[in-house]
Amino acid sequence: MQAKSIYKQFYQKLILATSLLLIILSLIFYGYTKSTIFKELKDSLYADAELITKISKSSNTNTKNFNIITHNGINIDLIILKKEPKNNYSTYKLNNNNYMQILYPFDKNKNQYLKISKNINSSIQMLNKIFNNLFFISLGGLIMVILYAFAVSKTLLRPIIQITKKLSNMDENFLTQINKNNLPIEFHPLSDSINSLTTRIETNIRFKKELFIGVAHELKTPLAVMKLKNEVTLMKKREAEKYQETLKLTVEQINDMNKMISSILDIGRAEGAQFEKSEKLDLVQYLKRKTNDYRMLSAKKKIILTFFSNVNHHELYIRATLINQIIQNFVQNAIKFTPDDSSIAIRLEKEENITTINIIDEGIGLKDENIDLFAPFKRMGEQSGAGLGLFLAKNAADALGASVYIKNRTDGNSGCIATLKINNNIN
Repeated sequence: MQAKSIYKQFYQKLILATSLLLIILSLIFYGYTKSTIFKELKDSLYADAELITKISKSSNTNTKNFNIITHNGINIDLIILKKEPKNNYSTYKLNNNNYMQILYPFDKNKNQYLKISKNINSSIQMLNKIFNNLFFISLGGLIMVILYAFAVSKTLLRPIIQITKKLSNMDENFLTQINKNNLPIEFHPLSDSINSLTTRIETNIRFKKELFIGVAHELKTPLAVMKLKNEVTLMKKREAEKYQETLKLTVEQINDMNKMISSILDIGRAEGAQFEKSEKLDLVQYLKRKTNDYRMLSAKKKIILTFFSNVNHHELYIRATLINQIIQNFVQNAIKFTPDDSSIAIRLEKEENITTINIIDEGIGLKDENIDLFAPFKRMGEQSGAGLGLFLAKNAADALGASVYIKNRTDGNSGCIATLKINNNIN
């Protein structure tokens, strides 16, 4: 099916609707005027018949002396009908003349009726003039409606055209916000949505660029180290231990690079999971199972991992891969930065519209809370890692329409609180 212009559809429908309205109103007005004029003529003839009958009955009247009395285009005859007429009123045309006729009972005992006929050419001519005037007025109105439809169509579609042009001129290197001050209030939600989407795209592009630059840098550094170490080792013959030391360094660097590549692959899988179909998930039971799984990791550092919830069950439709990516990265970071023989708490709190999941550790906390920890290759402390875990968690949260942030604890204890806030109406 060929796509139609919304501009054409609007003015065509406006012209059609207005034209039908003009035609209907004109026909109603013409019909009302005609019925009013004919009713007045009919009432006038009945009044004349009543008056003639009253005057005529005061003297001796017969058919001969009553026949063909004409006045102002009115013909009056006294006729005899064998049967009572079904319709006492009619109109007819004779010799290009229009007549209105009534039959009025004169003497029912003798079956005598007054037949009064009146020439209504003048009334018909007046109706024709009214019809012609209505036609020209309607035609003029239609022309004005057409011009109005074009003008209104352009005026109403101007905001859409403005937004469309703005979007068509955007690309990954030129993303601007739509100024809604010049738009009608009905378009403000649309402009807010587009601006929000533009901001997310801009942030995503910036992060991706940082990711590519970071990947190149992070992979180039261990490669340079391995290359230099191997070149130095091969410059002359050395003892076997020296070669083993070089090979160990190479293996360590390769392991670090493999971890980074695995993290990058996780980012790709997370982006694919954005198109995953939502499934019904009981978050309370899900986090209980995950807590038991994470205890295997925390046990290595003798960290006590606990789970609390203010509800026993909380079901919602969500993409499980993305929620798992966020919780897993938060818990892994908490275990990484929490000292031995400490504790980590996972807390779920369900409110009316928002569900909050907090992962609370007893680590060293953040030196600067203003640092964007969710940017790629941002590392905390001296712990090793690719620096992509939180970046991956932020991407997953954005895909869920959720929000994540990390703050220092405010209860007087050291450590951080990693928070995930989920809209309960998420799908």
